[in-house]
Amino acid sequence: MDKIHIGRNVLDHQLLDSDGRRCGNVDDLALEGNEVVAIHVGPGYWQRRAGLLGRVAGFIGGSNRVRIPWSEVEKVDAAVRLRRPAPEYGLGKIDDRLRPYLERVPGAKR
Repeated sequence: MDKIHIGRNVLDHQLLDSDGRRCGNVDDLALEGNEVVAIHVGPGYWQRRAGLLGRVAGFIGGSNRVRIPWSEVEKVDAAVRLRRPAPEYGLGKIDDRLRPYLERVPGAKR
């Protein structure tokens, strides 16, 4: 994979699974030296980055943490694209539970 600016092109960007489904955002990164080795996703990581607001959001959102090895990243463009479907990483569980309710909102199926 080409060199990329992780602060501008990866951190806080949308994650898309292999089916093109939105499955979260890159909340943090695991580094070994100068190399990114994993993506961290989930409210359990918010506390480390966002101070008091992050701790409150993490408390409300729960402590769920998902670590995705960088080798599972297919491509980085406007979003970070993963090689497999979201459920294989443990992502999208809340979205799946909320989808029936959110689809009732006018304009939600665009």
